[in-house]
Amino acid sequence: MKKFFLVLILFITSCGYQPLYSTKGSEEFKFSKITLDGDIDINTKIINLLNIKEVDTDLSLNELELESLFTIEETSKDSKGKVVSYRSRAEVNLVIKKNNKIIKNKNFIEDFTYSNSENKSDLIEYQKEIKGNISNKIVEEITLFMNLK
Repeated sequence: MKKFFLVLILFITSCGYQPLYSTKGSEEFKFSKITLDGDIDINTKIINLLNIKEVDTDLSLNELELESLFTIEETSKDSKGKVVSYRSRAEVNLVIKKNNKIIKNKNFIEDFTYSNSENKSDLIEYQKEIKGNISNKIVEEITLFMNLK
């Protein structure tokens, strides 16, 4: 068993293996133009967590377009018509262009279904927390997408 782990460790270190998240936060993505449309909270979180910068002086860089949408919908009601559960859904369309030609394009979708709460202020706080968690999942997916060559 020890030999197996020794061989595995030697193989992993000698083949250039590097975890995908090892440079998360330290790498900076630069674009000549950034266009944001849709939900301000989600767009801001993506820009800040991915360390995306706009350098309008360097026209050789790619352009980034982010379009996001966040919705909360009722998924079920009881016999009296009272809402029993909700679904929060976030969609982000990411487009990377160079000279008005699309280089990369991907749509990211995350959703979460949850029960209603009697206390509406608790429900609103919970929905904000869900929005943050969904945004974090999308940021992780975008990180993987951007790091793939």
